[in-house]
Amino acid sequence: MANFSVNRSKRSLVTPVEETPSGILDLSVIDKILVLRCYARTLHVYKHGGAEAAASIREGLSKALVPYYPLAGRLKHSDQGCDVHLECTGEGAWFVEASTDSTLDAVSYFDNVLSIPHDELLSDQVPEENEPLVQMQVTKFACGGFVIGLRFCHTVCDGLGSAQFMNAVGELARTETLSISPVWKRDFFPAPNQESKAATFLNLPPPLPNYQLEHANVDMSMDEINQLKKEFFEKAGQTCSAFEAVAASFWTLRTKAINFDPNTEMRLVFFANCRQLLDPPLPQGFYGNCFFPVTITASSDMLKQASNVEVVKLIQEAKANLPVEFAKYRNGDYFRSGEDPFAPPLIYSTLFISEWGRLGFNQVDCGWGPPVHVVPIQGSSIIPVGIVGSLPLPKKGIRFMTWCVEAVHRQPFLDLMAKSI
Repeated sequence: MANFSVNRSKRSLVTPVEETPSGILDLSVIDKILVLRCYARTLHVYKHGGAEAAASIREGLSKALVPYYPLAGRLKHSDQGCDVHLECTGEGAWFVEASTDSTLDAVSYFDNVLSIPHDELLSDQVPEENEPLVQMQVTKFACGGFVIGLRFCHTVCDGLGSAQFMNAVGELARTETLSISPVWKRDFFPAPNQESKAATFLNLPPPLPNYQLEHANVDMSMDEINQLKKEFFEKAGQTCSAFEAVAASFWTLRTKAINFDPNTEMRLVFFANCRQLLDPPLPQGFYGNCFFPVTITASSDMLKQASNVEVVKLIQEAKANLPVEFAKYRNGDYFRSGEDPFAPPLIYSTLFISEWGRLGFNQVDCGWGPPVHVVPIQGSSIIPVGIVGSLPLPKKGIRFMTWCVEAVHRQPFLDLMAKSI
């Protein structure tokens, strides 16, 4: 996509349209986890919008930062850098308006992740000191469509929370009311004692692997997904979710493609929403981090020999145990033992799977309908990951956006996936 270029015409901070509260807000124990001190990056592709899209979204953003006023603030770190809190300063979100002579059709609506010019579609010249928690670029295309390039601070919101905020921006860009009122409530988690806190925050990161992961997309239609679910029901006599069926197949076939030593310990890790596991559950509108890693371990040989039904059952058993494991974490058992469930080994035999289809990004409507495509941008070149998202509209089904294999294993993995669906 060498001919693609963007003209950025305006850069500014968007502040709340009304005066908002000031002061310091504490973050939850989960918010403060070191691995969340990063920005998630996504592209949201809209087929229609016209010349007024950027101005309308900017106005919606300014309005949304009133009820979501903490997102107009800044993170502040302690002198040692171990602890962090949020200061409600009202400084605002970073917003860039841009345009391109290209059409979305000419770039196939960014269907090919490898050809996406990320640097052109994400905001630039972001203030390095007091970095905004929300950073957005709206790029208008010659066809009338537009792309929102979003950077969102993971310390303050998980995927559900950031999608909730984006839906609020969309609602306030086209209406005057919010369907969901935001809830801060970061005190749902008892804080660990100082000794445990120090052990948690000061652990040295492990040495980085020396491999390079390749991108690979795998598309599955609803018919193919339903067939996997049907096979499980016929053989197990019970139902499974689309995510469980697809994750089991994905994990098994990747293991076969790489052909690890039979005794190699394989891990599958995904993060489960825990809002409903609290007593009482967190209220609708909570937009912080509230999730816990579900980790399933099996030998390479077992996965290569197992049926998809058996692997789905492993996943279901681990999910069923989630309330127990999350309670142990909240009670401080993991802190006392020195074990960190949020830090599984970052090695080639660990596979992370993330489900994006139900976060809510696909429903964000700024006045011209939902996006035709939501594209996550690779966060790391050495963490094996598969993202379960939705196919670009109007197609229906699942798209695996993966960075999980080295170049030598990419084609065997794709061949096995093709044969299985």
